[in-house]
Amino acid sequence: MADGNHTVVYLSEQVIVLCSCALSFLGSSLIILTYIFWSDLRTTPRRLLVFLSVADWLSAVSYAFGVWRVFRTDSLDCVAQGAISTFANTSSFFWTMAIAVYLYVFIVRSSQRAADSLVLFFHLVSWGVPLAITVAAVSLNKIGYDASEVSVGWCWVRIHTPDRVLWMLLTGKIWEFLAYLTLPVLYILIKRHIHIAHAALSEYRPILANRPPSNSFSSMADMKLTLIPIIFIALRIWSTVRFILLLADSPARQNPVLVTLHGIGNTSQGAANCIMFVLLTRPIRTRLCAALCCCSKSREDEQHSHGAPHRLLPGRDTSTQREEDSTSRVGTDR
Repeated sequence: MADGNHTVVYLSEQVIVLCSCALSFLGSSLIILTYIFWSDLRTTPRRLLVFLSVADWLSAVSYAFGVWRVFRTDSLDCVAQGAISTFANTSSFFWTMAIAVYLYVFIVRSSQRAADSLVLFFHLVSWGVPLAITVAAVSLNKIGYDASEVSVGWCWVRIHTPDRVLWMLLTGKIWEFLAYLTLPVLYILIKRHIHIAHAALSEYRPILANRPPSNSFSSMADMKLTLIPIIFIALRIWSTVRFILLLADSPARQNPVLVTLHGIGNTSQGAANCIMFVLLTRPIRTRLCAALCCCSKSREDEQHSHGAPHRLLPGRDTSTQREEDSTSRVGTDR
């Protein structure tokens, strides 16, 4: 399983993680495409989700390349893949926290203007900080072959770097820990504010008391507010566990099950966001189903129209049918 400090990545682990990368690639692409095609869905929170999906899209592509190659040296493509995945992964952390901060300001502080004014700041931080860290790491020759010690075939901080723990923190782990602390607190505050607002609203609307509760949308939103930090932590915790085991110099970090969970968790964020914000969002899900049905119906109609002129009516031979077709076309042209 392990050769010294090298963690072996088995073929089964490669296949599973590559499938996870493919799902994340498709999920991130679907989020981006729905935002492009349907202009009425272009709200600020969904625009922030698109920026997060761009980062997740880059992560999925770069991780897939790394898992497919399973680098074993500090080659040029290893450094390039490590730099792209470092930038995209760190940017994903920042955009995930940015969405939570935006919703907190918009909902709890009840200030859309203040929330919208933060968007430029989000761009500067979520793109600028990861870019600066990545450029510094590449310039100082910190990115390269890491022997899959805290990865699954892809490149990250070089294994022979003396201060590699510091650079692992700067290029991802410290932001991951910050997200673990920030996301649950912000979403708990948002949920608490919404529940208090609903309770106060029900007191002043006695006319609604005899109506059946139609709170499917609010319950779905409440579920999403609960699941967002839970899913994030559930996906990312395996990477954190392997990092802690590395600090403790424990061989358990090379366990195949832990390595596989780490690979799935690091590459599934785009797929998870697609499930949460596309497939479990009724208006978008309805439009997708309608679009798929329309495409299927139009394809069937096209096949039917192509096949219709070649069919012979009962009791007619080919020449007679051809003459009538030409006559009808002349009449139509007139």
